[in-house]
Amino acid sequence: MAVSSTIYPAYFVSAAAVDRRTSDSGAHPRPEKLGSSSFLLGGAPRFSGLSSATILRFPPNFVRQLSTKARRNCSNIGVAQIVAASWSNSSQSFEAPRSAVSADAVVAPEVAAEDANLGAGGGSESRFVESPVGEAKVSAAVAKAAASLSSDGSLAVHAGERFGRGITTDAITTPVVNTSAYWFNNSDELIDFKEKRHASFEYGRYGNPTTQALEEKMSALERAESTLFVSSGMYASVATLSSLVPAGGHIVITTDCYRKTRIFIENELPKMGISVTVIDPADIESLKSSLDQNNVSLFFSESPTNPFLRCVDIELVSQLCHNKGALVCIDGTFASPVNQKALTLGADLVLHSATKFIGGHNDVLGGCISGSEELISKIRLHHHVIGGVLNPNAAYMILRGMKTLHLRVQNQNSTALRMAQFLEEHPKIIRVYYPGLLSHPEHHIAKRQMTGFGGVVSFEVAGDLNTTKKFVDSLPHLEAVRV
Repeated sequence: MAVSSTIYPAYFVSAAAVDRRTSDSGAHPRPEKLGSSSFLLGGAPRFSGLSSATILRFPPNFVRQLSTKARRNCSNIGVAQIVAASWSNSSQSFEAPRSAVSADAVVAPEVAAEDANLGAGGGSESRFVESPVGEAKVSAAVAKAAASLSSDGSLAVHAGERFGRGITTDAITTPVVNTSAYWFNNSDELIDFKEKRHASFEYGRYGNPTTQALEEKMSALERAESTLFVSSGMYASVATLSSLVPAGGHIVITTDCYRKTRIFIENELPKMGISVTVIDPADIESLKSSLDQNNVSLFFSESPTNPFLRCVDIELVSQLCHNKGALVCIDGTFASPVNQKALTLGADLVLHSATKFIGGHNDVLGGCISGSEELISKIRLHHHVIGGVLNPNAAYMILRGMKTLHLRVQNQNSTALRMAQFLEEHPKIIRVYYPGLLSHPEHHIAKRQMTGFGGVVSFEVAGDLNTTKKFVDSLPHLEAVRV
């Protein structure tokens, strides 16, 4: 959307009308293909052969009377607002005045001012920044507009997809790019790529445009420099531990832990000469002792943990580990990036099983690791050798699922808390494990470092195994229960 800074009358041109076919003139040509930023920069899109029937005229002050929300909605439904001094039914091209500025002025005036300056010829090619793929160019102003998305809801919907994504397409929805390899125009371009003078994708195991959009979205949500998406949450744990803990190294983990992660740590890491110390999630003294007595490479813990939902004091643990040169990796699967941002609390890495809350629909497997560019690059190199690639179709499904992540998590937080409170008062329930309850041993920690307590509730049924089986089998939604 472009907003006038003059008193010229405003027009709305339907995108469908531009391509409409008429019986007397045949197919109207579509607007010439615009660069990723030329229209936002107040460039002159040209329309030929349009009849005045496709134009709706509004009073000169109509644009100013629109609310901010209404202006945004106009762009969201695919309507372009064009400012013009006059209109002719002739076949002459229509040109927007050079004073037109980006609709982002509604949100960020300083961004719009830069766009207006560029549109008036005040900018230069140096004002553009290369996209991750190196081909499409996006204005610095648009990059700022993307950065202005502040809420997790907006980031879950738009981040990685709407501003300067590397996929060359006009589609609103990020497409699935199903390819195993990528084209180089000639040998020189391939050599430039290998010597890092040209940015491109190379092979499906090393990267994919659809997956890259997903990684950028997660980086925005986690406030991370970089993210790597892989085939499963378990592979994310394995890749992280295998690439960052050297042979002969030492790691510290917590007693409450996903069973398959524990199996890998106990059975596979010793084959690499890696030793392990296991501590209670709240036992800070044992952590201090282990850091003093061992050359600890990495502290690894879930928070909240599976299945008892114990919470690690991420800020304190990070301070202690960093003082001894150890990295901190938090598995935030049960929290999701909406409820907890481990990196902002001091952790070096945060990983998720995207199969759970992030994907959200029980129909896709995936995992991810987020952190600094330096650390993620090390894990990525290991990943390129070992495999564990996320399929582009799975990446698309996770992208789609993430658009409702904030809404789902908010409702799950509310439902889980009510359920936990109900179960805690029930005479046939021995104990309830949920960080939102005052009875939880780390409630004070969870309250400080989480904005919501998550959608998982664990509890113990009064009675023996047969009683528990009877309870589980009588539930109407067995797929929601993990024993």
